[in-house]
Amino acid sequence: MILLIKLFLAHLIGDFVFQSKKSIKQKEKKKLKSPVLYIHIAIHFALLSLLLWDISLWPIILTITISHFIIDVLKLKFQKKKTKRVWFFLDQLLHVIMILVSYFLFTEHHLEISSFFTENTLLLITCVLFLTQPVSIIMMTIFSKWNIEKLTSGNESLKDAGRYIGMLERLLVFVFIISNHWEAVGFLITAKSVFRFGDLKESKHRKLTEYILIGTLISFGIAILTGIAYLNFV
Repeated sequence: MILLIKLFLAHLIGDFVFQSKKSIKQKEKKKLKSPVLYIHIAIHFALLSLLLWDISLWPIILTITISHFIIDVLKLKFQKKKTKRVWFFLDQLLHVIMILVSYFLFTEHHLEISSFFTENTLLLITCVLFLTQPVSIIMMTIFSKWNIEKLTSGNESLKDAGRYIGMLERLLVFVFIISNHWEAVGFLITAKSVFRFGDLKESKHRKLTEYILIGTLISFGIAILTGIAYLNFV
């Protein structure tokens, strides 16, 4: 396990600590002609070599270094201004996958796929997925009877910000419940109330106040019930 930690540490240092915004912009501008790209790959190679410090692990070092270069080149070639965010996450996901593949391929550790699909794991994944987009759709359906656009007119927020906030708060509540930290749920409710207080005070709109309160109670309620259900089944 210490080897896998070292591999991820090398990646984090190379991709986030030793890479500035200026160097990223230069790579995006010159692509394969940019010397920064090759310096970046050399830094990853050096970090892997120093952290592992074992000549017998050279297949892992070479595989990760070469794959890192290929993934970065694909990102530079196909990334557009509108798809930068997508390519950032795809780039990081591919790097993580290659680290894991290299680790299990060139060490004595074997990946047992079946061990990931236990009853508890599948239930956990189901609960987490349920608390994201499905619950958001359920809540949108509940509130469809009211004209939300009219209620929030003049008090608009970032696009989809409310949906993402709802997902995050439900996931946090779920984690707090299954880890038996109910007091953290109360803290989260208090923190949200403080941040929302300005909206409620400034709007002076009873309907908007009721909308926020109902939404919060439903969101937290579903997350709490999901957490309790999970605990009763495991």
